Amino acid sequence: MPLGRQPLGPKKILSALKEILHKVNGRNFNSLEVTEIVARHFLGVPYTVVSAHSRHIQQGCYLDSARERRTSQRDAEWAKG
Repeated sequence: MPLGRQPLGPKKILSALKEILHKVNGRNFNSLEVTEIVARHFLGVPYTVVSAHSRHIQQGCYLDSARERRTSQRDAEWAKG
């Protein structure tokens, strides 16, 4: 590890992931792909960048409408009990 570089803290990463999940919660996608987690510094201030993208896993190759995704999610939650 280079000098002056702090390891990524799990609390920071968890906090960032919770914020991302909060932002995408109402969009009715059924998965989230985390593509990058990087520690950076700006003017000596450390920060963590977490990049993620909403995904919807389904059988067809075209994205279902928001209404269909909502219905599918509701049906899956009902089936779980």
